[in-house]
Amino acid sequence: QVQLVESGGGSVQTGGSLRLSCAASGYSYRTACMGWFRQAPGKGREMVAIIYIRTGMTVYNDSVKGRFTISRDNPKNTLYLQMNSLQDEDTAMYYCARDETSCRGVGYPRYWGQGTQVTVSS
Repeated sequence: QVQLVESGGGSVQTGGSLRLSCAASGYSYRTACMGWFRQAPGKGREMVAIIYIRTGMTVYNDSVKGRFTISRDNPKNTLYLQMNSLQDEDTAMYYCARDETSCRGVGYPRYWGQGTQVTVSS
């Protein structure tokens, strides 16, 4: 059974930094992509950043470009999101996700963690 366990969330002041981690286990098929998504109160879930495992290519939401960095430690099967210059609008529940096929499009990615809360306040 696929397990994705996020950690590293918390409360931080505007302009501060946090590093999220996602430990992945329980899958036997090769991962094509992993990503971070977030959902703020009253809003839909949005993509924050995706990394494609084979190529290392990354994709970012325009709102986080230059501030957030997604990375993966392959031997540890752990995904990271370094978040710098945090702003109030970054406040949301952050979810880790993975898939063997795609991380974008309807119904994808298919495997999700439980989420970790990030709260940014001035």
